[in-house]
Amino acid sequence: MSHATRNLLIELLVEELPPKSLKKLGDSFGEAMAASIKAQGLAGNDIAITTFASPRRLAVHIENVAAQAADKSTSQKLMPVSVGLDVNGQATPALLKKLNSLCGDAAHMQVSQLKRALDGKVEALFFDSLVKGVMLVEGLQQALDEALIKLPIARTMTYQLADGWSSVNFVRPAHGLVALHGAEVIPVSILGLIAGRETQGHRFEAGTNPIILKEADSYESQLNSLGAVIASFTARRAEIIRQLQAVSTEAGLQPVEDEALLDEVTALVERPNVLAGKFDSAFLEVPQECLILTMKANQKYFPLLDANGKLAHQFLIVSNIHPVDTSQIITGNERVLRSRLADAKFFFDQDRKKTLASRVAGLDRVVYHNKLGTQAERVERIWAISQAIGLRLGGNELAAQAGEAAMLSKADLLTGMVGEFPELQGIMGRYYAQHDGLSHDIAFAIEDHYKPRFAGDELPRNMTGLCVALADKLETLVGMFGIGQIPTGDKDPFALRRNALGVTRMLTEKELEISLEEIIGISSGAFNSRINFGNAESHQLLNFIYERMSSQLREHGYSPQQIEAVIAKRPQFLNEIHRRLAAVRAFSALPEAESLAAANKRVSNILKKAEGEVSDTINIKLLREPAEQALHAALNGIMPKADNAFKLGEFSLALKELAALKTPVDTFFDKVMVNTEDAVLRANRLALLAQLRQEMNRVADISKLAT
Repeated sequence: MSHATRNLLIELLVEELPPKSLKKLGDSFGEAMAASIKAQGLAGNDIAITTFASPRRLAVHIENVAAQAADKSTSQKLMPVSVGLDVNGQATPALLKKLNSLCGDAAHMQVSQLKRALDGKVEALFFDSLVKGVMLVEGLQQALDEALIKLPIARTMTYQLADGWSSVNFVRPAHGLVALHGAEVIPVSILGLIAGRETQGHRFEAGTNPIILKEADSYESQLNSLGAVIASFTARRAEIIRQLQAVSTEAGLQPVEDEALLDEVTALVERPNVLAGKFDSAFLEVPQECLILTMKANQKYFPLLDANGKLAHQFLIVSNIHPVDTSQIITGNERVLRSRLADAKFFFDQDRKKTLASRVAGLDRVVYHNKLGTQAERVERIWAISQAIGLRLGGNELAAQAGEAAMLSKADLLTGMVGEFPELQGIMGRYYAQHDGLSHDIAFAIEDHYKPRFAGDELPRNMTGLCVALADKLETLVGMFGIGQIPTGDKDPFALRRNALGVTRMLTEKELEISLEEIIGISSGAFNSRINFGNAESHQLLNFIYERMSSQLREHGYSPQQIEAVIAKRPQFLNEIHRRLAAVRAFSALPEAESLAAANKRVSNILKKAEGEVSDTINIKLLREPAEQALHAALNGIMPKADNAFKLGEFSLALKELAALKTPVDTFFDKVMVNTEDAVLRANRLALLAQLRQEMNRVADISKLAT
């Protein structure tokens, strides 16, 4: 780079930006600006950038940016020598035309100034030139244009510029642009604004407005001292956390942890001030989930919990102003919250006047899916599947409990509380079931049947809940696959991937003794003839579940080869998966493993290419070569022990027995021609290999471990 480098500051001042996307907008703006500046050669690859994002500004500070990029030498291929030069070595009209287009005056360009070099097998003419480095004003303009195009804006608005005629599109109206290279203003423009050095501080608390920025490096400190603004999103967030902790510790309480709420509140204030408020403790009779949700979702407050995780009647407000007397802010927020909590209490009191059971009939007026019927029909299917799984896993008593919980599982969808806060479905069902005098098993099953709701979420806490949760997720999976609603790319409107992971987690982590094929069969049976769910759809769904499981298992530290080896066997009882994987991991550590995996792969390839069906019946009299006799004997020696270990679920022991096959297998491939011209001998040897493969691949497909 030519010329001395200085630090660069760009700020776009706007009206209040959407809080839920502010952090993303700030990061995108800064990263896109830096990438473009770097790509144009105005800064090195290791540049340091600092992004800023507040409710009213997007900004970036980039270190060591040049006033002009370094000149670059380029070599451009013109044409083959045979086309560009005539027999006398003079330029042809084609070459002169090309040179004119490049430098505007071919008359002064000597052929001797062109470079000759091989281009593949043909000698070609090349034109070497020096390209002047881009000036910062041009490069910065391009960077700004590119950064605005790349901003992740879901919806833009059109607004009129100050001239009263022109209009532009942006996420919010923009009112100011700063571009400083050191202390020098770079005259770029965007959205009808021309860059200067003026910005605005806090709407109400700035010591001076406008703020005249001295230089790029004084941006953050001047905004803080003169403008009462913490421009950095990260610094503002850290200050909110510090204040939340200080105020709550003083009260002997702890704020609810919520990263998304923290991000949103950070995007709503420029100078945070955390204050404590109170509400009437009588509201604590309402389930705390309702109170917490209304405080967070509606008011952006931080609820406070005691050491046992129980909601206290205090809460924290993150204000954007610092008046000497904060009592008005606190009482105003307390008054607003009182109305919100009164609404929640009203819903809770009204909902309890009707039992959950009395609401079930109303589900036939709620459409679930136009091809799959109403919520009432869906509940009937979940009830049938829950009962069948309950019967299979725990007999009549569990089947009856699972059936009762399933029948009531969606009833809270018709309550006022869930109508107001859909996030509380299941949770309110549990509270209302307990109010109706139902057992804890059934009440918790109603809440837990939505679990796991996200990666890392806890599983249902009792067997009744597990039965209903499995039924709920399987009904969704089978139903959607039955009507062809299969996820594509990033689109998964019915959360089928999450449902599939939920099924695999419950079966594996709770070690449930029921096969995938069986529960998919039970689930498809519950639809009667409403959907088309045959072998093809079943196979498709199984593949979908195994794919989700493969990605999940990588988080447990297994290698992709080990996972593929186990999943390739399509084990129906998922409660065995981790034991199979542990066995494969132990087998991989054996000195014989690599050789056996390679041999297994070779066996698979031979059998794949074999013509016709390969028998698994071996004629001992046709085993003529000592090496094939030895392999047969070794197989017979390990089979009883390996088979017994497999039946007992001792997969590591079953695989360990295979180590004895290494020498006879290696010798067999050294000494025996499998594809001999004698058809009878060939068939017998293929049968021996088929038996070998079957024995080796009981626990996992060992060939997948071959490198």
